[in-house]
Amino acid sequence: MNIEDFQDIVYEKDEKTGIVTVTLNRPERKNAMSHITFLELWYATEIMGKDKTARAMIITGAKDAFSSGGYFNMDFLKTLDPELKKEIDITDIAQKKLCVKMWKLDKPIIAAINGLAIGAGFTMPFACADLVYMADSAYIHLPFVRIGIIPEFACTYLLPRLIGFHKTKEIVFFGEKIDAKKALELGLVNDVVPLDKLMDTAREAALKIIPPKGAFLAIRMAKRALHRPLIEEVETALDWENKGLNKTAISGDFNEALKARKEKRDPVFKGK
Repeated sequence: MNIEDFQDIVYEKDEKTGIVTVTLNRPERKNAMSHITFLELWYATEIMGKDKTARAMIITGAKDAFSSGGYFNMDFLKTLDPELKKEIDITDIAQKKLCVKMWKLDKPIIAAINGLAIGAGFTMPFACADLVYMADSAYIHLPFVRIGIIPEFACTYLLPRLIGFHKTKEIVFFGEKIDAKKALELGLVNDVVPLDKLMDTAREAALKIIPPKGAFLAIRMAKRALHRPLIEEVETALDWENKGLNKTAISGDFNEALKARKEKRDPVFKGK
């Protein structure tokens, strides 16, 4: 897949600085990420990694949202080119392929969360970005358990090590919204800034860690040293998440949650 083939994301490179901006570009569904989106993000990481003049990646969302989470429409898969479909593993709900790919990229990734970040709309940048900046008007929502499934992108491994097990369980079990101020207090993001300053903040951060201001070799070596010892644990967490997601995705509770959403009522769970 080449850059010109991308449907769900926009890949732009500043030739002067080497900063690549990847924009989740499905505003009609609040940038919800489909199987295609995740595959394109994998290819964007592959292309950026091989490009010797690309030095940092900024990920953001189009218009007023970062991402409303996963968009898993099985009917949508039927419309895909057979060759493209071969590259998609529908059992990899935790997105192990993409998460590990981004973890192994030794160039810096910066997330600029410009609006709502729901489900994978937050777990993806949280797990895969090296620095995360958030607009003061944005919010995080991890409603996984409230709809009968579990988190992905190795967040079951990463979150407890950042904010502790009890706070992680509170966030995962209750699935309440987290505003930008609270996200900063918890250490989920590096900084919160006004929306109109968000992209400038992300670019300024990138410029500090790439030439001529940043010792780029040292940055890359430091990222490798930080990430490589944890890769096996991250992969194990992703495998466990996939087991849980594949089981809960066909559960009665998940089906009840989807039905309740359509009927605009609270779900009635049975625990199975």
